[in-house]
Amino acid sequence: MTELNEFFNRANLLLDKLETILPSWPATEGAADHPAHRWKCRGERCWLEPVRLISAIELDDLQCIDHQKSVILRNTRQFMQGLPANNVLLWGPRGTGKSSLIKAVFNAFRSEGLRLIEVESRHLVDLHEICAQIEGRNGRHLIYCDDLSFAENDPEYKALKVILDGSVGTTPENVLVYATSNRRHLLPEYMSENRQAQLIEGELHLGDATEEKISLSERFGIWLSFHPFNQEQYLLIVNYWLEKLAAPPAARETIHQAALRWALEHGGSRSGRVAWQFARDWTGRAGLLKSVQESR
Repeated sequence: MTELNEFFNRANLLLDKLETILPSWPATEGAADHPAHRWKCRGERCWLEPVRLISAIELDDLQCIDHQKSVILRNTRQFMQGLPANNVLLWGPRGTGKSSLIKAVFNAFRSEGLRLIEVESRHLVDLHEICAQIEGRNGRHLIYCDDLSFAENDPEYKALKVILDGSVGTTPENVLVYATSNRRHLLPEYMSENRQAQLIEGELHLGDATEEKISLSERFGIWLSFHPFNQEQYLLIVNYWLEKLAAPPAARETIHQAALRWALEHGGSRSGRVAWQFARDWTGRAGLLKSVQESR
C-alpha cells in the first residue's frame, strides 16, 4: 500500500510539472459575442476561438465578378431575414476571388448580426458538434470552409454530406455553409470513370463513382463558378488597387507593362490576387524610393 501511495504521489508531481510546461487552454469567456471564430482542436478538446484580426475586404474591392456578388448577396439577405436560403459552393481557379467574396459578404452583414465560423477541411467531422454549440444562439451563422478537396473515402467528405442534406436530423435554421473549392465536384476525377458511363435507350447513365462525387456538390443549392480574368480585367483590377493604395502617379502604359511582366513572373496568372500583390509591390517600392530621395 505504501508503494502504491508513493506511485500516486510521484504521478501527481509529474502532472503538476506538465501543467507548468504545457500552454493553458484558451479563455472562452465572452467568446459567443464575437463576430468571427475558428474551430480549433488540441488533443481531444475542441472549441470556438475568436478571430481577433478580421479581414477588412469589402464588396467594392472585388472587381469583375458582379454576377457572383449579386447571387450570394441575395441569398445571404434572404438568410438574414429568416427566409429560405441555400448553402453555397464557390468553385474555380485560385486567386479569382472565391474566399474574398465570402469574407466581404460577412463584413457587409456583420453589423446586422451575421456571424462567421471558419472550419478547416480536416475538422469537418466536428460539424455536428459545432452546430450543437451554436444552436439557439442569437444571430445567423455562416460556416466557412475554404479550399475544400477530398480524397476517396475521407470521413470529412461524409460528414459534410450529412450536415448539408443527408441525415435524419437537420441543420439549425440559423446556419448556412459557404464553401470554396478549386474543383466543381470536390473529389478527384479519373479517366476510368468516363468509361463507366453507358447509353441506355439514348439516356446517359454515369458510373457509380461519378454519381457519388456529383451527389456532394449537388447538396449545395447554389453553385457559383469563377473563371480566370482576361488581360483587360486584370489591368482594371490593377488600376483599382493602385488607386485604393494611393500609389504615386505614373504613366499608365508603364504601369500596365510592369503589371503584365509581374503576371508572367507569377506563372502567367492574371488573377485578382496577383493584381493585388503587384499593386502592393509597386506602391511600396514607389514609397521607399520617395523616402530615400527625401532623406538625401
